Amino acid sequence: MAGEKCEFEQTFSFIPLPFKKLSFLQDKDTLALLMKWSMLGRISAQSYSFDQTFYHYNSEKFALCFFRDPDVVSSLSREMKAGAWVPLDEPVASVDVEPVPCTQVSMELFDPVYSCGILRPSGHVVKCFHDVYPDYDELRQMLQEEDSEHYYVVGREQRGEFLFRLFKHLCLGGELCQYEDTIDPYISTTKQIYKDLISVQKDPETKKISVVSTVLKVCAYDEAGRSYPGRQEEEQTFAYLIVDPFKRHVTLFCHFYGVGNFTL
Repeated sequence: MAGEKCEFEQTFSFIPLPFKKLSFLQDKDTLALLMKWSMLGRISAQSYSFDQTFYHYNSEKFALCFFRDPDVVSSLSREMKAGAWVPLDEPVASVDVEPVPCTQVSMELFDPVYSCGILRPSGHVVKCFHDVYPDYDELRQMLQEEDSEHYYVVGREQRGEFLFRLFKHLCLGGELCQYEDTIDPYISTTKQIYKDLISVQKDPETKKISVVSTVLKVCAYDEAGRSYPGRQEEEQTFAYLIVDPFKRHVTLFCHFYGVGNFTL
């Protein structure tokens, strides 16, 4: 956990980029799905520019400076007043930063899901019995329950990838999520949001495409405890900083679990 003061070492300053609009937040079909999944109005992506070179080893310092930056705090407060979550009222004292693997440049990671019994040939998700959830299925069981026979059809390393985490977040949704009968809406929305958030480059000689973004799962704390994202820990309340070190842009991608908006 990082709690040291930025001022004594390299410090970062951030400028909001309100005109950088990501396509998934503008697309009506995607917004309709987010509304169905009870995530509309509670999922957001805000971009900022920063003024110093980003290095992986400096990730915690970068995140700490981000949540202490007055322009960031101001922009988050404006965003939060429109929702149902707690703004950054108190100064951030420390941060937790988890580097998230992000190497995928295709959707091949999900290929095993199509041939292991989770889906019917039509793409419909197979339903199953659950003690707690009356309307349960093999897809959510694979995502959530380690003793599921399908849990590791996607390998342990691949499950840690940001692409898989994004897919899981969308499948589980918000508090009043209406789950899909087929996998296609989850896959297509995951692909769209991933392409929006992640920067890639092509090697001029090999023509190989690789990810250049760094993804950090972040949590900020004030003197009273956890403050962002949300006071209470909840799997579907999350925040990621997605850094493009070449453009010196960072996007805060977050979701606050609860009841989403019912209108577009």
